[in-house]
Amino acid sequence: MSQILPNLSLPLMQASQAQKHVTHNEALNVLDTVAQLSVLDSSVLTPPIAQDGDRYLVPVGSTGVWVDQEGTVALFDGNAWLFFAPKVGWLAFDQSVGDYVYFNGIGWDELPKDTDLTNLQNVGINTTADAANRLSISAPATLLSHEGAGHQIKVNKAGVSDTASLLFQSNWSGRAEMGLNGSDNWSLKISPDGSTWQDALSFDAASGAVSGVSVQSGPTDTTVGRLMRADYGYGPGNVVGTVAQVGGVPSGAVIECGSTVDGNYTKFADGLLICISTSVSLDVNVSVGALFKSAVQTWTYPNAFITDPVVCGGNVSDVTNLWVTAGQAGVADCSAVAFGHASATGATFTLTAIGRWF
Repeated sequence: MSQILPNLSLPLMQASQAQKHVTHNEALNVLDTVAQLSVLDSSVLTPPIAQDGDRYLVPVGSTGVWVDQEGTVALFDGNAWLFFAPKVGWLAFDQSVGDYVYFNGIGWDELPKDTDLTNLQNVGINTTADAANRLSISAPATLLSHEGAGHQIKVNKAGVSDTASLLFQSNWSGRAEMGLNGSDNWSLKISPDGSTWQDALSFDAASGAVSGVSVQSGPTDTTVGRLMRADYGYGPGNVVGTVAQVGGVPSGAVIECGSTVDGNYTKFADGLLICISTSVSLDVNVSVGALFKSAVQTWTYPNAFITDPVVCGGNVSDVTNLWVTAGQAGVADCSAVAFGHASATGATFTLTAIGRWF
């Protein structure tokens, strides 16, 4: 039978042993040392001046009689230092720091504190965490609040081709994902089944331009439910401007207005062009009861028609009628007819031409 117990190394009294009180007292001394273990310090390297019963944890690098006793419990018995080798899992209260330490088989470590959550491998709150979901929470809601100003949630990725995103699931099957999905462009992806995905919205990181299946793909895209792009649709900023077309498809503003010395014009995105002039003057000189036709006056359109327009005019003063013939090179020929009225010198006429610019 062994003379020492395996855990605390307490000596056992033997049969027919003389001076059994020595063995008994030695066992009590061990118990008094390690039971409810509380030490004065665990960082002192040089054996201090001690009183009977003082206990220390011997740190690495100790000197004097503590040399080669690293990790042991040192007890001063009033005459000399005694050393007790700990076993894995022993606890000791270190009075110098006011905290518990435990023996890990090599040295003494601090116990994790309730407030010390640094470098925890997994955290599961009301659920089980795993290697992929190292932080897992099961709750009706999760609150992240500020402590006096703003609050940020940061999702970081290692490289451009990696993903930093928020994934929204239905019964553990993905339905929407937003963030940096495989690039540095921010996107919102959607899925009806968790396996087929498409980019609903994607914002270019450099230009900020938007694309995706939820946005117009071109000027002629009128798919129901899609968002209109500013460069494909019309609003206060581009209703009036310069009209243009590519292959018969409008590529500029809706309405264009302008003027020249020959009059005013209004162009529409669908190809309609209206020109108006008040600059045509004709001299009409007749005697009472006579008929007179003025000389021909040419009106140059203030904007070009693609084909001959329809031109009409309104008479003023003593002129009975106005004859207008559309020209072939962006002009109209005009003449006035008067009957039985006094002369009209420099009579001004309002002319209107309606046609197409493409």
